[in-house]
Amino acid sequence: MPTLRLIALAASQALLASAAFAQATPTALDAVVVTGTRAKDRTLADTAVPVDVLSRDDVLRAAGADGNLAAALQALLPSFNFPRQSNSGGGDHVRAAQLRGLSPDQVLVLVNGKRRHTSAVVNLESKTGKGTNPVDFNTIPLSAVARIEVLRDGAGAQYGSDAIAGVVNIILDERKAGGELTTELGAFHTKFEPIGRTLTDGQTQSARVAQGWALGGNGFLRAGLEGLHRNATNRAGLDELPPWDDQSAANLATVGQRNYAPGEPQTHQWQAWFNGAADVAPGTRAYAFGTWQQRRSLGAAYFRYPDSGANVKTVYPDGYRPQTTGDNRDLQLVAGLKTSWADWDVDVALNHGRNDFDYGVRRTINASLGAASPREFHLADFGSRLTGITLDLSREINVAGLARPLTLAAGLDLRRDGFVTGAGDAASYAVGTFDAPAGAQAGPGLQAGDATTRHRNVAGAYLDLSADLTRDWQANLALRHDHYSDFGGATTAKLSTRLALDRTLALRGAVSSNFRAPSLAQQGFAFTVTDRGDGGTLSQVRTLPVDHAVARYLGAQDLKAETSRNASVGLSWQPSKAWSTTLDAYAIRVKNRITLSQRISRDGLAAELATKFGTTGIDGVNFFTNALDTRTRGADLVTQWRGAALGGELSLGWTASVNRTTVRGGGSVGLEEINTLTDASPRQRHILTANWQGGLWAVQARATRHGSTTRVFDFGDGFVPTQTYAAVWQLDLEGQVQVTKALALSLGAINATDKYPTRSIADISYFGNFPYDVLSPVGFNGAYYYARARLSF
Repeated sequence: MPTLRLIALAASQALLASAAFAQATPTALDAVVVTGTRAKDRTLADTAVPVDVLSRDDVLRAAGADGNLAAALQALLPSFNFPRQSNSGGGDHVRAAQLRGLSPDQVLVLVNGKRRHTSAVVNLESKTGKGTNPVDFNTIPLSAVARIEVLRDGAGAQYGSDAIAGVVNIILDERKAGGELTTELGAFHTKFEPIGRTLTDGQTQSARVAQGWALGGNGFLRAGLEGLHRNATNRAGLDELPPWDDQSAANLATVGQRNYAPGEPQTHQWQAWFNGAADVAPGTRAYAFGTWQQRRSLGAAYFRYPDSGANVKTVYPDGYRPQTTGDNRDLQLVAGLKTSWADWDVDVALNHGRNDFDYGVRRTINASLGAASPREFHLADFGSRLTGITLDLSREINVAGLARPLTLAAGLDLRRDGFVTGAGDAASYAVGTFDAPAGAQAGPGLQAGDATTRHRNVAGAYLDLSADLTRDWQANLALRHDHYSDFGGATTAKLSTRLALDRTLALRGAVSSNFRAPSLAQQGFAFTVTDRGDGGTLSQVRTLPVDHAVARYLGAQDLKAETSRNASVGLSWQPSKAWSTTLDAYAIRVKNRITLSQRISRDGLAAELATKFGTTGIDGVNFFTNALDTRTRGADLVTQWRGAALGGELSLGWTASVNRTTVRGGGSVGLEEINTLTDASPRQRHILTANWQGGLWAVQARATRHGSTTRVFDFGDGFVPTQTYAAVWQLDLEGQVQVTKALALSLGAINATDKYPTRSIADISYFGNFPYDVLSPVGFNGAYYYARARLSF
């Protein structure tokens, strides 16, 4: 691949340049890695597959304006994408993240090695991750993180469903003494060219406190509490009034105003966590950990004009913009026991996780009810559940002829998954007596007949072998079988190997089969959203379960599991303790990818469905489908150096990711969905970092090049506006001074040069209201400035 040759050439040039530095100091390459291997002594320097290890300080510094974990991962990992959403219904409240350009639900998230439950929210109106309900990274408190290990390789044979793109394992802090209090203030301050003004908004205040205690012997308990409040941002342009709306005097009076509010939602959240362990008998250790979050957020919806069928002028004489509300509650509790039995190390754990999301809308109306309509509605309840028990066994076996003992691991994984939905207020979907659109605007709510409760049982068993066949050659083999009560079983396998060519250079590679089971939400989710339909007009689109009578009538079939074949090959070079480079190329073929079907909307559809099924008010229908296969090819580069320079210690890093996804099939999937899978996320990202620390001072600079993205809208009748947004550089800066031994103060800027994406063309900017698209990872809020104080005690 020409791209791989280009990366390899650039890597060699970067390494030659960094060789000019001297007096190296050790890096963390000797740190033991626990993700992707069952062996106890694998380090970052000798892994057979690519693993990134992010330190606690890295994560805290990179969290930026969002103050959350996913934003930190995007800032640190070029293969990780976490775009902003706006005017996207549930997507305003729960954002989805990607690894290696694949779907958000194709990455497995672990906490302390235990599976994390998914979000209850199915993203229907967002671009990235449309139709998925992945793990919400932002429910994990920042102060809880000790380090994060990111396995960039398929790992279904080791961990089960979802690990097609890789695994993110969040290791919680277990320091048994000392505490920290961190407070941060920040705001966006930007020159917003579409309206010719300088804006200051998105003011953010946050505080985090954590403390550790020793528990007898070798035990510990560490716990923390966090709070955050962020004001909304608004990056709307000046309204030009869509041509299909009445050109009345009242509507024309809104022209030139900022009627919409694309931007960050207003957010208020609390989080708490704990992590502990204690010896309960000689050789037996009990452990437990947990995280909790409650997050309330306020998103924006489309403006309704004064003289429109969706308005009642006696209620909103100047028109109105509904606000979506989200109440997100998340909990994970894990308790386990580690002991020994007949030469086996035993780990048995009970894991319970749940996410609940209450969805609503305010400052709105059900126009069909007239002036008597409520102004605020509860639209739906969504819930995700996971309860499981795991048994992991491992031991070392001396085998003649092997350089080191072989590691044998085996285990069982029993799990019960659940997904529940509850109906909204009756008025949120009622059909009133007035000749006007029925249901709450920016809703309508989930109807009682569409509420669902679904469960399934999952049983999995695995076998894992890891051996050093010679002093320079290691090999790992994993086999796993999972059985799902709702659709059957899947068997996966993985073989990985690493060959040291000399003391500095190693060749590594892996092949694997993986799968992702259809989520219960994708099987049973029903909801109606307001979206831009034919010609760009607002219309109601109903998403139906595949077993719904209407969906079956329109061609829906039972969902099958996604399956993948992954292959990777890479080089690892460590010419000194201070300097290391890895370059890994990969190919991932995914069959039966699950995505939303194209919107089915035709003349007479509403009347047809009303006659045949008695349903009313359906302008369009879509459902989930296994309609296409994809192939993703790419490469990741990581190079870093650390040494003495400028009277202190300097560390330099360059990480890069390039990938491309192509689609086969997809006849029942629309152009917008294909665009989501192929071009909507950047194909390339580069991150250049420099950190210097000397005495009381520390400085960090990070330059990120976000690659181009492409947006496609399909408004019907051949009207397909398309635009490619150019690549853009982002500069992040931070300076820190250690005022006392206990107190450190920091000042920083995210996107310090106030960069924006390419301006959207007229056919995409929705008549001036959305001057910037959500696709670019640089965001559309401009520069963010912050001050942080950290007190250690």
